[in-house]
Amino acid sequence: MNNDLLFDFTVEKATKTVTIVREFAAELPLVWDAYTKQEILDQWWAPKPWASKTKLMNFEVGGRRFYAMVSPEGQEHWSIQKYTSISPKTNFKLWNAFADKDENPELPGSEWDLNFSEQNGKTKVRITIYNESLSRMEKMIEMGFKEGFTMTMNNLEKLLASLTQK
Repeated sequence: MNNDLLFDFTVEKATKTVTIVREFAAELPLVWDAYTKQEILDQWWAPKPWASKTKLMNFEVGGRRFYAMVSPEGQEHWSIQKYTSISPKTNFKLWNAFADKDENPELPGSEWDLNFSEQNGKTKVRITIYNESLSRMEKMIEMGFKEGFTMTMNNLEKLLASLTQK
């Protein structure tokens, strides 16, 4: 892991918001693709030893991604993401909720705002997650969200390093 790259994880209970800022030693188009293309996203979007399995993904405004985090034993935890805004290569927003295997959301959900910028060959991703309820945010944190998301970001860093060496 490159310790020169920014990583910040902030929880603000008063505003029910989690903000994650992460730099990657990769150009913006590659990082954007890693977040928006199913074949790349499933390679890193889960803390090891879990895996990401996307059942469907339609990256467009009004589209959605329905996916599961799958444990080594085959246990599935489903989520649905609905894309609400896309500004290519700079920002996209989505509504996220846990769901059952039949795509029925478990409310309340959260709103994600992902911003991408590049400077000097490094891409910065700023993710703001607004939770519809404080109890949902606290549940997310108790489930190990910070630790799991940190591992997931490290997965992405390793994947980007391998893709940029090709």
